[in-house]
Amino acid sequence: MDFFAFLWPIEWVVAWIIYGSHWLFTTLGMSSGPGTAWVLSIVALVIVIRIVLIPLFFKQIKASRGMQMIQPELQAVQKKYKGKTDPASRENMTRETMELYRKHGTNPFASCMPILLQSPIFFALFRVLNSLKQISEGTADPIGPITRSVAGDIESSTLFGAQLSDVFLQTDSMTSRIVVIVLIVAMSVTTFTTQRQLTMKNMPPSALEGPMAQTQKMMLYMLPIVFAISGVNFPVGVLIYWTVTNLWSMGQQYYTIRRMPTPGSVAEKQMKERQAAKAAKRATKNGGVIEDETPVVEEPKSGQRVQPKRKSRQKGALPPRPAIAQSAPQDAPDAAPGNQPSPKPKQTGTTPGKQTGATPGKQPGSKPKQSGTPGSTPASSGKRKQKK
Repeated sequence: MDFFAFLWPIEWVVAWIIYGSHWLFTTLGMSSGPGTAWVLSIVALVIVIRIVLIPLFFKQIKASRGMQMIQPELQAVQKKYKGKTDPASRENMTRETMELYRKHGTNPFASCMPILLQSPIFFALFRVLNSLKQISEGTADPIGPITRSVAGDIESSTLFGAQLSDVFLQTDSMTSRIVVIVLIVAMSVTTFTTQRQLTMKNMPPSALEGPMAQTQKMMLYMLPIVFAISGVNFPVGVLIYWTVTNLWSMGQQYYTIRRMPTPGSVAEKQMKERQAAKAAKRATKNGGVIEDETPVVEEPKSGQRVQPKRKSRQKGALPPRPAIAQSAPQDAPDAAPGNQPSPKPKQTGTTPGKQTGATPGKQPGSKPKQSGTPGSTPASSGKRKQKK
């Protein structure tokens, strides 16, 4: 399958995103012809692509972190089979390495996934911008909504005097060449800064050793040089796309490294220092508030003083019980005129006596003792009736 045939659907999607973004900017009041709206449409293309790639970005961070954390184990496996070149040893080393990847759920290719997915978009945008002149002249077929008139507007749009389709090696304008050089430098610097964030700040000391760490250090310095050399072949629009992509990556990685650093890295140490400083500031600011809140903690102790009120309520509820006890002796002579009334006073007399020794105020038996005269009148009246 031809590579350019593979890029055709991606070119179509890129063309529609640029055209739709331009329509949005013109709806907001910007000029519909050649101008800044088409430049901002390329920036909008970056934003749309990077938002779609956010889940893959977090997978890349997780995979890169996993690769960094298993570096000591990988080095142990490599040291184990160091100097052994026979096929059996090589096969065993490969098998143990893959088992490590499977155990920790990481993959060396997962960290490259966002870059690999952006590469077709990069080449598709390159093809679209490179075809603008041919489309506007009618020598090439339109790409999606980019017709001859639209292609002419995009080609005529400028950034600081340089057209979006200008290439350093193909233009005679000194202004365009200066703009291209500035964009190449910006692209190289942002690429270097992005790689340095990952290798120097978000890697533990154990991961800074070994062949993979050496490869990353080489890429740290080689990629900017590669972009600087190849940038002279890119149109201005592609340089804008790549520079804005690097700026997005810098901001995204800064947020991720600051909030979710790799364990044991310099970024994690700095995060702990920031948390300790914030905790110290809160302690100094809220020191007085904590002292004011201490009486609030002691309020339940003062609330326990309500218990005497509950005892008083029980005392208030006790008086009806003596009334029942008094009515029982009055009815007793009528129910059993024989020797039955005498056992009842003995039972009521014995039980209150035992209970009043423990809690005299709470038991109803104590009150018949205090009201001895009322309790005796029914008994004496019963005796008088019997005498009569």
